[in-house]
Amino acid sequence: MSLKSTLHNLKEKYKGTKMAPAFNALHTFLYMPNDTTHGGTHIKAADDLKRTMNIVIMALVPCLIFGMFNAGYQHYISAGAPVDFLSWDAFYIGLIKVLPLVIVSYGVGLGIEFLFATIKGHEVEEGYLVTGMLVPLIVPVDLPLWMLAVAVAFGVVIGKEVFGGTGMNILNPALTIRAFLFFAYPTWMSGDKVWVHGAVERANEIASGANVDAMSGETILGSLAQGQTIDYTWMDMFYGFIPGSVGETSTFLILLGGLFLIFTKIGSWRIMLSSVLGAIAMGLIFNGVVSSGWIVEGSKFYGLMSAPFWHHLLIGGFAFGTVFMATDPVTASQTNKGKWIYGFLVGFISILIRVFNPAYPEGVMLAILLMNVFAPTIDHYVVQGNVKKRMKRLKAKTA
Repeated sequence: MSLKSTLHNLKEKYKGTKMAPAFNALHTFLYMPNDTTHGGTHIKAADDLKRTMNIVIMALVPCLIFGMFNAGYQHYISAGAPVDFLSWDAFYIGLIKVLPLVIVSYGVGLGIEFLFATIKGHEVEEGYLVTGMLVPLIVPVDLPLWMLAVAVAFGVVIGKEVFGGTGMNILNPALTIRAFLFFAYPTWMSGDKVWVHGAVERANEIASGANVDAMSGETILGSLAQGQTIDYTWMDMFYGFIPGSVGETSTFLILLGGLFLIFTKIGSWRIMLSSVLGAIAMGLIFNGVVSSGWIVEGSKFYGLMSAPFWHHLLIGGFAFGTVFMATDPVTASQTNKGKWIYGFLVGFISILIRVFNPAYPEGVMLAILLMNVFAPTIDHYVVQGNVKKRMKRLKAKTA
């Protein structure tokens, strides 16, 4: 008996029971639904939520694979034994560190989704398919798995299910999970040693007096926030050969993913472009403040303020957040004008937080979460503005 017929038989066996949503989800994940519409339909399209989620995952896979290579590559550089980037040694380290993050993320998240679907008696929602891939890409490679499991449970239950599930949440679930990690376990989400596999252990060995030759793990943002110079070229920053979260170092692959989402009409080019414009505007303002002499070298904010404005687009999680999380169709603005306002403020506030909070120089997470809250308000005033314009035109015609 084939797998398809087996799943179909199970689906029919448990039809009408509490277990039906679980078997329906497995069946439709692997095969097309065998249901047909007999009445008149208003919209005919080949895409659905599951296919939409799969397209986003396809855009994320290159970042995941690159992140595995980079995790091992940065580990060996930190240990003072550099290897070729595209080598088995580098990939193996990344594989054994990143793959468990992916498994825990999907295992816990989808488990909770299935549990809620079974209890409530509704179909399993596919919204976590993308969230489950995003979460491992935005956390440090050495994050303990139990912390990730707790954070995922919090993000799915408190960040989404309590609001009614997929399509009803007001905050991006992946960023909700990351925010929980940052505030609940700050020592594992910030600092200059958490971004490279093994850097924390080597730092502890040095502190205990052991003879360790090499140890590095600080991100470019961390170095600039402390007023230090960076040894990376713009090519390193663009292609992603730098320390950082698993999937957000390669601006090049993120850009390709963004173009793919725009081409498939999944991601909003308005939000992406306006976020970049907002970041550039804030970066130019800070560069102007430095050139005017108001901020002198050695001051608290000089490092990140003096960084060329375009550097902000290549370092940290700005590019990844702009392409894959600010464009979340559930939590972002829905109107075209609202998308321009929403995106611009995401970019503007990201660089503002990045510069004025040296203890946590990555501001894109907080900026997107803040704008998630204000997105409905932005859309409300955009709609009201359009209504008022139409009312004026109507009055002018009837006068």
